[in-house]
Amino acid sequence: MNDEQKKLTEILDNFENAMLITMGDGKLDNQPNGRPMRVAEVDDDGTVWFVTGRESSKVDEIASNSTVCITLQSGSQFVSMTGSAAEVDDRGKIDELWSEPWKVWFPEGKSDPSILLLKVTPKFGEFWDMGGLKRFRYIYEAGQAWFKGEQIDTDAIDGMNEKVEF
Repeated sequence: MNDEQKKLTEILDNFENAMLITMGDGKLDNQPNGRPMRVAEVDDDGTVWFVTGRESSKVDEIASNSTVCITLQSGSQFVSMTGSAAEVDDRGKIDELWSEPWKVWFPEGKSDPSILLLKVTPKFGEFWDMGGLKRFRYIYEAGQAWFKGEQIDTDAIDGMNEKVEF
């Protein structure tokens, strides 16, 4: 794993929620369909796990087209990641990942037969970590633009993001 992949994986650990974007299954004329999802786990290789119901529309959409996008934002960190989603029906993994608040979705708890895992294997990611000196650089450039009544100089803030291939 290279340094950029490690950094992206470290940043992914900071997020509790994501927007999972799938492609519609015909009802949406193959348009993107996003919904908020709780991140169940992030593996060391950047794989992201979600828990869902077997009968959810996202499962049908992923069966038709496994390419998904995940977007996340928290404070001064932002991530966009594309990858391949797969259904995983593994009761041991469900038991390992189980979180009691999920009981509102799965009243029978971790033994609820409707629980299904979604495993998103990353292919490409991009992240913006606007903390530290980058945050001050952005604030400075944004302030300059605001005071001058101009648009921010995108060349000045270019490079604040990292692109990562897996």
